[in-house]
Amino acid sequence: MAATSFPIASDARLAGDGKLTRFVLDLDSPIQFRAFALADPYRVVVDIPQVNFQLAPGTGSSARGLVKAFRYGQVMPGGSRIVFDLTGPAKIAKSYVLDASNGQPPRLVLEFEEVDRASFVQADPAENRPELKPTLAEVKAAVPVTAAPKSALPPDLRPVVVIDPGHGGIDNGTQSSGESEKNLVLSFALALRDRIEKSGKYRVVMTRTDDTFIPLNDRVKVARTQSAALLVSIHADALPRREGDAQGATIYTLSDRASDSEAERLADAENKADAIGGVNLTEEPTEVADILIDLAQRETRTFSNRFARLLMGEMKSTVRMHKHPLKSAGFKVLKAPDVPSVLVELGYVSNKGDLEHLVSENWRAKTVGSMAQAIDTFFAKRMAAAGPSR
Repeated sequence: MAATSFPIASDARLAGDGKLTRFVLDLDSPIQFRAFALADPYRVVVDIPQVNFQLAPGTGSSARGLVKAFRYGQVMPGGSRIVFDLTGPAKIAKSYVLDASNGQPPRLVLEFEEVDRASFVQADPAENRPELKPTLAEVKAAVPVTAAPKSALPPDLRPVVVIDPGHGGIDNGTQSSGESEKNLVLSFALALRDRIEKSGKYRVVMTRTDDTFIPLNDRVKVARTQSAALLVSIHADALPRREGDAQGATIYTLSDRASDSEAERLADAENKADAIGGVNLTEEPTEVADILIDLAQRETRTFSNRFARLLMGEMKSTVRMHKHPLKSAGFKVLKAPDVPSVLVELGYVSNKGDLEHLVSENWRAKTVGSMAQAIDTFFAKRMAAAGPSR
């Protein structure tokens, strides 16, 4: 469905004070919605059908009354979400959609009313509210896993490479000079997919191919259910102004202890990306202290580190690298115990030179080429080590 056929949101605004705050969203047609509140941190989440948001830049960034800020975007095909960060506990006093009338457009209206903590926690959580369950089920199915149809065709034995463009939908990632990380890394990831698919050596699976929010656990689940031989997560960092400037690409592998404070900062920021969707509905996998799992994880980390070094060797001849190009930290997206995984920060959108590279098709082509070469070398060495039986 073309974006223009979705309902259009043309304006959004807040009014009121710290006791009662009203949110109004102007639309071109009425919509259905589900709204609920969450604690720790205090938020209100509004799930709506997919909407074409045509709001002014900066909408939602200013505080008013009970709302510190709000954000919006697509969270799955056919579904959008608005998330309000609250100053404290609040209930949804009223919520309704107004039809067009007297020259005024249809409007979604929410009224937040201040309550104390005790009153807030007495409310039923979203998971226990039957009217929300269809939405919860849909969000959990953001990355559907379907059984392969039975076929007489021989199985595809090519290694599976999962490419994971970071962020998406409601989660823009880092932003600078009008460019969003989610769009930059998606363009790069699609180019990388096309390049390595062309060789015919690999089966490539993308965690997302459009502007959709995918929870971190679902990204890992894609790699595991596809029995991936490699996961490459693509990102672009930004450094807060108070921390000066930094430039160049960095390659991260998984570690329980971050290699430095910058790696720790980045891992914390990326691991919190799920929170931008307002509610994390996926279950954390339980830790299994089994020696076989431990051995599998050790082997996986060995292969991850090996690929990271190969990738650095290829990229440094074509791409400007960070002064410390190999780092490690506890990234959730790298935690599949049986899939070698790396996270590549292509550069800093906060650095003028890096941003010029990130939007350059020529730079993208060279960088994609070096990554493709590293993938070829990685699998050639693994197959050679495995011997003829593989």
